[in-house]
Amino acid sequence: MSTEVYRQTKLGDSLVSALEDLLDNGKITPDLAIKVLSEVSPSILEAIKTNFKAKTAFKGKLDSYRFCDNVWTFILSDAKFKTNFTNSAGPTAHAPEVTVDKVQIVCVDAKMFDAEAGAS
Repeated sequence: MSTEVYRQTKLGDSLVSALEDLLDNGKITPDLAIKVLSEVSPSILEAIKTNFKAKTAFKGKLDSYRFCDNVWTFILSDAKFKTNFTNSAGPTAHAPEVTVDKVQIVCVDAKMFDAEAGAS
């Protein structure tokens, strides 16, 4: 489950949609589509873990929250996000503040990924 969390994002949806199109047009086999998904999932998680260095603070009205299977889900309305990107070669960059009417935030403990990788 944990290595496939990104599939519920726009990136994951796009990958699955592209693979389905290739399958429908006979460009790839079902086995190849499965292999692509199985190789891409851990690669994306590793890239996020090693290359993504940012801290985001957010504030908004908490409409609901849930904790299930070590995954937190928060639904906020009128939320504001401030992000700072760290760069080892230079100063911190600040992204413009973003305001949204409604957002769902899903938080997964990185230790779950490490434990799953060690079990494989």
